[in-house]
Amino acid sequence: MPVSVRHVAERIWRVRKHHTWIDAQLRPAPDGAGFELQFFYDGLRVLSRTYESRRDAVAYADSRLHDLQRVGWNTHW
Repeated sequence: MPVSVRHVAERIWRVRKHHTWIDAQLRPAPDGAGFELQFFYDGLRVLSRTYESRRDAVAYADSRLHDLQRVGWNTHW
């Protein structure tokens, strides 16, 4: 069965610190209305929030990235 493009997440960013990582991923919302932003800590989803627009979701993810970088997390792809 082919993988549905609708369910494939796009990694927005990844940060690492002391062998631990946090990912921000974006995908279309399950109901098709907007975008779901998900945060993963060492692969475990810890937060998920839906936004009306992709721009709003990415802006929120970027603001969290800056917060993490201020306390010593480093970007890593």
